[in-house]
Amino acid sequence: MKKVIVTTTINSPTEAIEKFDALSDWTLVVIGDLKTPSDYKLKRGIYVSPNEQEKYDKELSDAIGWKCIQRRNFGLLWAHDLGADIAAVIDDDNIPYDGWGENLLIGKEVLANYYETDLPAFDPVGATNHKDIWHRGYPLQLVPKRDYSRSSKKKISFDVQADFWDGDPDIDAVCRMIYAPECKFDPAFFPITANKIAPFNSQNTIIKGELLKDYFLFPHVGRMDDIWAAYYVQAKGAKVVFNKPTVYQQRNEHNLVVDMKKEYIGYENNLEIVKEIVKDPEKILNYLPDASKQAFNIYRRHFNA
Repeated sequence: MKKVIVTTTINSPTEAIEKFDALSDWTLVVIGDLKTPSDYKLKRGIYVSPNEQEKYDKELSDAIGWKCIQRRNFGLLWAHDLGADIAAVIDDDNIPYDGWGENLLIGKEVLANYYETDLPAFDPVGATNHKDIWHRGYPLQLVPKRDYSRSSKKKISFDVQADFWDGDPDIDAVCRMIYAPECKFDPAFFPITANKIAPFNSQNTIIKGELLKDYFLFPHVGRMDDIWAAYYVQAKGAKVVFNKPTVYQQRNEHNLVVDMKKEYIGYENNLEIVKEIVKDPEKILNYLPDASKQAFNIYRRHFNA
């Protein structure tokens, strides 16, 4: 099985990157940006410089733009070209625990904690021992309505494995301003799945290689890039399981007001998106700026050749 890890960075190799690079049964692909040190080197993995990205697909590079985390779409394409059966998308501040990537649930029948909700979307974070906080990208209007009273055990085969993160979790800026949590998620609550689509991120998530054609981190939509990608692939039929933490998130420094501004497009649109795209996944295009739609079309050409 070909297993590829994908990320982008503007930093020198971090502790997290060095640990991912040392995993002998995975291939690490790091996508550079304009601020990435020019002497960036990995011991085992592949570093793709800005110049190499431009040579690979200048039109896509221009459509995505620079100085943005969505450069990691080039990493998804590299994973596809390498023949990845599964691709893991990580951040350079996610320090992996020992055994990261060993308990793969994708493609297996997994007995999961199955939640049923009448809401248009499910928040996995509220189903854990940290019930007050919620996942980034979950519609804010639904937060006070969350109900986890209907649960059972169910065997399901999954296409996406979204592992959690101890430390500073992936919550939105509003939630972080209110709670500023330092989390230790109890493994006993996992694995988790539900009858409705749910937000998952691109910082400790493993997906089937066959999903790469539809999994695109939309540029020009702020901090909803991976959230809308998650909603889109689920609307097209992908099943996601949320698993216990396998990394410690030693979060890079963020300005929460800036983060909040970058999330506003989600605060405004997420509820309508989760209602609409389950009926027609392509409705996501109605919420994308033209440059983002253009980038998505260019990206998909690589899978139609």
